[in-house]
Amino acid sequence: MKIGWLTLTLLLPLVGALATIAVPKAKALLSKQVALVFSLVTLALTIVIAVGYHQNGAADYEENHTWIKAFGAHYALGLDGVGIVLVVLTALLTPIVLIASWNDAKTGRWSEKSFFAWILGLEALSIGVFSATDVFLFYVLFEATLIPMYFLIGGFGGPQRSYAAVKFLLYSLLGGLLMLASVVGLYVVSAKNGGDPSYLLTDLVKVDMSQNTERWLFLGFFFAFAVKAPMVPFHTWLPDAAAEATPGTSVLLVGILDKIGTFGMIRFCLGLFPEASRWATPVVLVLALISVLYGALVAIGQTDIKRLIAYTSISHFGFIVMGIFALTSQGLTGSTLYMFNHGLSTAALFLVAGYLISRRGSARIADYGGVEKVAPVLAGTFLFAGLSSLALPGLSPFISEFMVLAGTFSKHKVIAVIAVLGIVLAALYILIMYQRLMTGPVRDGIEKLKDLNFREVFAIAPLVVLIIGFGIYPKPVVDIIKPAVESTMQRVGVTDPAPQVPATEGQK
Repeated sequence: MKIGWLTLTLLLPLVGALATIAVPKAKALLSKQVALVFSLVTLALTIVIAVGYHQNGAADYEENHTWIKAFGAHYALGLDGVGIVLVVLTALLTPIVLIASWNDAKTGRWSEKSFFAWILGLEALSIGVFSATDVFLFYVLFEATLIPMYFLIGGFGGPQRSYAAVKFLLYSLLGGLLMLASVVGLYVVSAKNGGDPSYLLTDLVKVDMSQNTERWLFLGFFFAFAVKAPMVPFHTWLPDAAAEATPGTSVLLVGILDKIGTFGMIRFCLGLFPEASRWATPVVLVLALISVLYGALVAIGQTDIKRLIAYTSISHFGFIVMGIFALTSQGLTGSTLYMFNHGLSTAALFLVAGYLISRRGSARIADYGGVEKVAPVLAGTFLFAGLSSLALPGLSPFISEFMVLAGTFSKHKVIAVIAVLGIVLAALYILIMYQRLMTGPVRDGIEKLKDLNFREVFAIAPLVVLIIGFGIYPKPVVDIIKPAVESTMQRVGVTDPAPQVPATEGQK
């Protein structure tokens, strides 16, 4: 079997994980270096794939091989504009996390090399999830991503890491169980349409199903993705997991793994169940709006830095889901762009917060004050990451948030107007946090706080450059996303509202 580009991209981090584990335990530094090299090679290959991607709305770099013939399952991969953006994000964040987490695994239950190997394993599985064009393969990889994340949280997290890891696993398994029921349902429906059953997306979009069947199958997929996203009321696992995980693990969890939920809504909920998606839109938009406001309000009252950032992400994911189910091209394009930009801004915020916490030994906001006087680079970087998170104009999240709100407003004005409150609340939770942490008199224990070192600045620098760069010129990413969005809109059977042009004097 010829190895395709996507298979090679998926295999590289897996081989890297095995190579990292194979390094003798006494050579911890070498194991880190091996992991970093494999992640950088994967990033380079991903960039080559992105540069060669054909922007035509259809899947590119396709591979298709029969896997389990009796089930109609295939090893099928391919990238559309949504998938390639998230694959690039995954490949980009992995080496950044490895560099930023260089010394974070020393106090874990297991060896440092296992920490780095699990990260590479998660990267490989995530690339597979974003590339899968067979529903059964997607489901297998979707569930497999839980394994490395469970061990990253449970093996290297804080004092309550076991509780957080188990809670994460149980919520995810419950969602996965309901998805499995829908996956089985798709097999039955596919088999009844005559011919051999198939889990290929290209075959399933041609399958006729009754309205009730489509809606029930939609609910199984949507529930699993709502847990993963995470949306209120299925969100409670995230603050515990993010608070107990290492900062790098939190970046992978919120920046990559949770994006599987919103990615799945686009590819599977909209792609396979168009009528059910239109039917569910009013309820989903209300849940998304609740997530936006609830996440922001609860973030304001947090006393733990990492829990606060986790709640901000719940609010941000509310915006992403809102843009998806607004069912407009601008909203859907903005949501996909939001997924990418949120990964950049939240990675920067979690990593700088992790630098701060590792120096002080506490995540309590009350234990800080006056940091900007003793560590100005750290404080400045934290402020930049925070301003990015609140979508300051000129930084990349602003473009995507504006597109989501504009796209939603064109069809659902009341939802969009209320959602604007989330922007106001974002300014409050970020600026209040910065004020309490960084300004005012220097508190006891802060006097000797060290500023960022070269390795830490080197890890954050690419994020800063990209946030500014795509804030000024987002066109390259938008151009990749648009054809896939147009294809999805056509599949769902919706169009953008016609612009309302005021009548001229002559027309009156």
